Parts: sequence; C-alpha cells; structure tokens
Amino acid sequence: MLAAAGSLVTSIWAVLHIRTLLLAVVTFLFLADYLKRRHPKNFPPGPRRLPILGNLLHLGKEKPYLAVQQLVKKYGNVISLDFGIKSSVIVSSLPLIKEAFTHLEENFMSRPQVPLQNHVFNENGLILSSGQTWKEQRRFALMTLRNFGLGKKSIEQRMQEEAQHLVEVIIEEEGQPFNPHFKINNAVSNIICSITFGERFDYDDSQFQELLRLLDEAVYLNSSKMVRHPDKTTTSFNEENLICSTLDLFIAGTETTSTTLRWALLYMALYPEVQAKVQAEIDRVIGQEKQPSLADRDSMPYTNAVVHEVQRMANIVPLSVPRKVTADTTLAGFHLPKGSILQTNLTALHRDPKEWATPDIFNPEHFLENGEFKKRESFLPFSMGKRACLGEQLARSELFIFFTALVQKFTFKPPVNEKLSLKSRIIIPISPVSHRLCAVPRL
Repeated sequence: MLAAAGSLVTSIWAVLHIRTLLLAVVTFLFLADYLKRRHPKNFPPGPRRLPILGNLLHLGKEKPYLAVQQLVKKYGNVISLDFGIKSSVIVSSLPLIKEAFTHLEENFMSRPQVPLQNHVFNENGLILSSGQTWKEQRRFALMTLRNFGLGKKSIEQRMQEEAQHLVEVIIEEEGQPFNPHFKINNAVSNIICSITFGERFDYDDSQFQELLRLLDEAVYLNSSKMVRHPDKTTTSFNEENLICSTLDLFIAGTETTSTTLRWALLYMALYPEVQAKVQAEIDRVIGQEKQPSLADRDSMPYTNAVVHEVQRMANIVPLSVPRKVTADTTLAGFHLPKGSILQTNLTALHRDPKEWATPDIFNPEHFLENGEFKKRESFLPFSMGKRACLGEQLARSELFIFFTALVQKFTFKPPVNEKLSLKSRIIIPISPVSHRLCAVPRL
C-alpha cells in the first residue's frame, strides 16, 4: 500500500511538474512578447493589444482597411497598430503624409524586413530593397525603361497596338457575358513583356499563360520559392537581383494596372450615365476610327477625371508599402523610435470628407472645375517622395490608352439576370470579386 501511495504521489508530482513547466514557458513567452512590444514614451496611441496577436482581431475578417478607418476616427491621424509580431504607425492626413515624405523622408527611406517576403526577395529588387541596393536598382530600372521608350512615342505605339489586340479578342465575345479578368491581364502584361523581354505574346501562348499563372501565385500567395546562390560581391547587379527586379516590374506594372482597368469597366457598367458622357467626349475629340493617343488626354477632361475617380474609389492599395524608421524621429509631436514601421493610410486620404465633396460616392466631378480637369493634392495612389512608384508614368499612360480604346468601341453592361456589385477580394491589390460583363459593340 505504501508503494502504491508513493507511486501516486510520484505521478501527481510529475503532472504538477509538467503543468508548472508549461505555465512557466507560457508566462515567459507572454513576458517576452510584452517586453518586445513595449512602446516607448509618447508613442502614437492605439487600441489595447493582445499578447502574440497584437491588434489583428481589431481588423476583422472583411475589409480590414475599413476597420482601420474606425480606429483613426477614435485615436486620431497618427495611430499605432500591432500586426502579429510587428508594430506599425499609421499616418492618415495629407499634411502629415507630406511632412513624413518630404521634410522627414530621409528617416523613412528603408523597408522593414518581413520574414516571408525576405524568403522570396532576400531584400533584392525594387520594391522591398533598401540602401545602396535600392538606389542602384532604381537608377538602373529608370534608365532601362527610358531606353526602351518610356515617355517616348515608341512605347505609346506598343500600348495602342496592344489595345487594338484587346479590342479584337473582346469583339469575339459577340456581346455575350464574359469574365474580363484574364483578357485585360494578358493585354497589360504584354506591355511589360515588350519592355523586359523585347516581344509581346499571343494571348493563348502556353509559356505566356504559365508566366501569368506564376505571377498570380507570387502576388496572391507570396510564397513561391526561389533558389539562391551566395554572391560574395558587393554590387547589387547579379542574377538574383535581376530576377527580383523583373518580378517587381511585373507586379507593379501589370497587376495594379490590370486591376484598376477591371474596376473601371465595372464602374462603367454600374454607372451607364457616366459611360455615356465618356463616349460622347470620345466621339467629339477622337471619333470612332482613330486610335486614342496620349496627345488626346488634355482635350478629354471628363474621361481623365473618370479614370482618376476610379483609382480613388477602387483604392487598390489601402495602406502604402511599409517603410522602416532609420533614426529616432518626431512626427506630429509623437516619438517614432528607430526600427519602427511607418505606413500611410491612403483609404483615409482618398475618403477624407475635408478633401472630397462626396467621399463615398463615385463622382468624376471631384476632378473637374469649370469643365476642366483639376489635379488634386490629396490624390496619391502612387504615393509620394523618393520611394513613390517608379512606374507611375507608365501606369497613367496605360490606363488612359486602354480605358479609352475599350469605351470607344464597346458599351459595357451587366449580363441579363446577373447583378453586379462593388464587392472586393481582400488581397493586395484590392480587386473586384469575379464577375462577368457584356461588351456590346458600338455601331
């Protein structure tokens, strides 16, 4: 009996020992998490954080960028949020964004290291690189884009030719319902292909389709694997950087523009009166036979305004690409310690009632004044400063050429007995849910 009692005591002690050990480990993890996340004095305010999870539960499952909006209303234009193991400072108002990316930009030039992204890019390429690597790659990319015709008539002619190819494949639909996603993606991708590879591809080319499929995986899953070989040189001009920079050009120059064009056609189908005004301006300035050109843009203020309003409302990048604070900085009276992460809240900027007459309504008049196109300082879909999107000029040109060419030749309508909506997929870039349109040829 004594032996049995001793065995029982030993078992109980073992269980208690395991529980104590587990409790100690959990306590240590929570304490380490607290110490790691502990904010310095005068750090921007934000909601209470949960251990490990941070503020992820505050964002909800649907449209987390709108949840951020509610937090901005509660805590102000400079707030802090913890996304898992990372803490970010979110800046919302135009004056503060301008201060951050003009007067203080030298302190915000780097990108933070995110493990999953580092696994793919290893701080290479154009978007996620920092320091000398970023400077070299950006300078080289801009020079290369100019050499291949950016800002010149030659690249505009490629856009016009590709727009004509897109029109021809849509004509084959004969006004029946179709999903515009891949047709638009094929066309826009061919512009980057002509720059990076020196040629365009037929839309049914198997290698081209495989390239686009892999690009979709890289964008949406962000988990593709790349084989790396150590490079002991100090230059950033190596094969790995070439691959990453080319991928960046495809992501920045294809997916964002393609997504915006899909939103544009969806808005035209949902706002037929706006589409009719665009077509009337096209008929008056260009006519039905001539191809749209960039020279027409200044004579087409309404069409230009519609493209800009689509970008504002679509809001495909709600929060800017994160930047890392490289030196202790004061912004709006708040202390941002070295190593913090800074993001601009483009949703708040593009839906600010102080900046826009009807912030939540699709209204091209936001970009018009006395019938003329009006630039808006509070319109920053490409960000601003030295790390603004280097493909801005290319994207603006593509959007105008493709959109105008399509609305010149077709009237976009909802399919019979199918209801269109502005619901979006919660991925970056924010894209419309899968839908079909009818492209009715204009006679």
